[in-house]
Order: sequence, then C-alpha cells, then structure tokens
Amino acid sequence: MEKKVTKEELLAKARKPAEDAMKLHPFYRGKMQTVPKCIVRDFNDFAIWYTPGVAAPCRAIAEDKEKVYQFTNKWNTVAVVSDGTRVLGLGDIGPEAGMPVMEGKALLFKYLGGVDAVPVCLYTKDPDEIIQAVKWLQPSFGGINLEDIANPKCFYILDTLRKECEIPVWHDDQQGTAAVTVAGLVNALKVVGKKKETATITLIGVGAANVAIARLLFADGFKPENTIFVDSKGILHSGRSDLEQKQKENPYKWDLCQRTNPEKKTGDIAEALKGADVCISLSKSGPDVIKPEWIKAMAKDSIVFVCANPIPEIWPWEAKEAGARIVATGRSDFPNQVNNSVGFPGIFRGTLDVKARTITDEMCITAAHELAKCAEDQGIHEDYIIPTMGEWEVFIREAVAVGLKAIEQGVAREKASREELTRRAEKMIRESRETTNLLMKSGLIPPAP
Repeated sequence: MEKKVTKEELLAKARKPAEDAMKLHPFYRGKMQTVPKCIVRDFNDFAIWYTPGVAAPCRAIAEDKEKVYQFTNKWNTVAVVSDGTRVLGLGDIGPEAGMPVMEGKALLFKYLGGVDAVPVCLYTKDPDEIIQAVKWLQPSFGGINLEDIANPKCFYILDTLRKECEIPVWHDDQQGTAAVTVAGLVNALKVVGKKKETATITLIGVGAANVAIARLLFADGFKPENTIFVDSKGILHSGRSDLEQKQKENPYKWDLCQRTNPEKKTGDIAEALKGADVCISLSKSGPDVIKPEWIKAMAKDSIVFVCANPIPEIWPWEAKEAGARIVATGRSDFPNQVNNSVGFPGIFRGTLDVKARTITDEMCITAAHELAKCAEDQGIHEDYIIPTMGEWEVFIREAVAVGLKAIEQGVAREKASREELTRRAEKMIRESRETTNLLMKSGLIPPAP
C-alpha cells in the first residue's frame, strides 16, 4: 500500500513551484529571447542578411511563395495564440496575465521539440476577431498553437481555422489533452485486460478537453453508446431540455447528449460512475470532488484519470484504497502523469518537418498510439502507462509517426522517408537542448539565485 501523505504536505508541495516562480520570473524577466542562427563573421555579412543582398531571396519568394519555407525560419516557427479567457485554472485573467503561460509553452516547444515558438496574446475576446487575427498571422508562421481560450468558442475557433487556414492550427487544450489521454488509456486497458470496444467510460466535465477526448476516443474505436458525460448539472442525455434550448450556443454538448448514454441514465457523478470501467475527469480542482465511495461502485479493476490541477478531484491513494487499479493525474509528483508536454512538442515537430497544411485527428491518434508504444516498449504496469518528459527519444518517435501519417494522408507539402524524418527530428531536438545547456554553462543564462 502506498505511503499516506498528509493533505498539508501535498498542499505545501503544490505551493512550492508557485513560490519559486515568483522569485525566478522577475529574476530572468521572462523565459524566451531571440538569438541569431546565422553566421556574423563581420559587419560585411549584414549586406547578405539585410540590404542589399536580402532583395534576392525576397524576389524569389515573390515569384514562388512556397520558397518562404526554404529562405526563412517560417518552417520552424509557431505562434502560441491566446485571448487569456481560460488561463490554467485561473479563468479570464486577460492577455497580459496569460503571457507567462504562453512564454512557458514556448519554452517547452523549444526545449522538448526544437520548435521556435512566439507568444501572441490578443486584445480581443471575440471569436471572429481571433479567427481573423490568426489568418493575418499566417505568412509569418509555420503553425498556430491556440491556448487557454474559453469554451464553447474555442471549438468554433479551432474548427473554422482548421478549415480555412493554409498552415496547421492546433488547440492544445483540445487535441493535445486528447492525444495524451488516449495514449494513457490505451495502455491502462492493456494492463487491466479490458478492450476499448466494450469498456464503459464516464467523463466528468464537458469542457474543451473532454469533448476533444471523446472525439478522438470515438475515432479510435471506443463506443459512444458505452460513454456517459457529466456536467455541473448532472448526466448528459437526450432529455436535457436545458441543453436543447442552448444548442445554438453550445452545439457540441447537445451533440453528445444525442450520441452517448442511450439508456438516458440520469443523476449526478455518483450515478454516472456506477459500474464504469473508466473515469476520465477534467473538472474542478479537488480534493473531494469525487468521493471514495463512488470509486468503490465502479467495475472491478477500474481506471481513474483525475486530471484537475493543482489538486486532482480525489487523492490518488484514496482512489486506490477505494478499489481503482490504475490512477493517473496531471501532476508530476504522482505516478502516471497525463501531461500535454509529452504530446505537442513531438506532434508539432513532425508536422513542421513535412510542412503539413493541417493536423488531422488521425495524426493525433497516430501520435497517441506511438506515445503508448514508447511506454509499452519500456514495460507498462499500474504505475507506468505513459512516458515522462525526461524520455527525450519519445518526441523523436512521435515526430516521425506524425510526419509519416501526414504524408500518407496527403496533407504534407514535403515527402521524406522514416530515416530522414528521424534524422531531422533528432538533430533539431538535440541542438535545442545543447544550446540551452551551453548558454547555462557559459553563464549567458545566469544560475538561479
């Protein structure tokens, strides 16, 4: 049995990163900067990189705009776009307050995936204005990462941009969370010996994450008729008149009412979890959002993903004591951390390496299964169903799998072999890590106080 940790100890541990953040953010005055990637042997080189020499590549791109990928860093640059309306668990705190998160995302992009990312926080909450802003940004970026945008508008924004943009647009709170959750669930089911075609799943929370998780699960062979959703007012079913009346405002939730829970089960979380094989919760921070007695009522060898931050909906040891065989959270201090950071850097690396026009759901599912296979190759068990950020080879394998799937689906501008994609991804990721380490070793990035 796991050692019991007191609530006070866990809360103190959860507070420590925030305390350190308040010291180190002002010390470094941000997390990202722009540095040259070309030689500057002397000032004469500026005649190459700027005027008059730069006119030649400008003319070449004017004649063939696809050459922008060859002559500029567009091919490896992503904009992290947010309006600051749903930042972490803080809610609508505004674009300036969202900047530390977007910078942090850019850091993870660079260090884990070798991707150059730029925070872009917008002074608008209007979904159509956000869509227009992203369209205007397309010439400068190889891809767009939408971040921390409130639902339900986040669905409309993503769906519209995926249809209308020439570059890949991704919403990490949707596709990223979905991909890593599918990866973890695939392996969890293997550990407990259950099948996706028959597994019964209860999803608690009907926000951006769980809606996207359901979309990928159903596309991967999980059955909508074996699925139940619970929002703040109870179980979703086709008799929910409150949601029917608001279907124009949130068609995604009403669609789930039609597709899931064919028995029209009603009630709350407790009722929804009775007999369920799997609980996937991305709701509000706990503990005590999910009660131990509700876990006890689940099926034998149940799987519980409680991924609210900073505190999961139920403490993992409580879920285990109540009968859950596998428990995953969003935190790094417990086993089985379901973390977007093992997904998006590798997925974007592969997308950019083939200059893909979009990131399809099939590319996300391919990434999920490659991520699951990475863990399986190491030996999955109850406390290890998904790789960690420290396993850097994972990002290379994800990138290659995603790139090959993009080529297969005909959404890649450039074709490459598995060997070539492996070489590219490894080079980019290795160089990014070595650059950071070199800057730290030289003191150009000073040590933390």
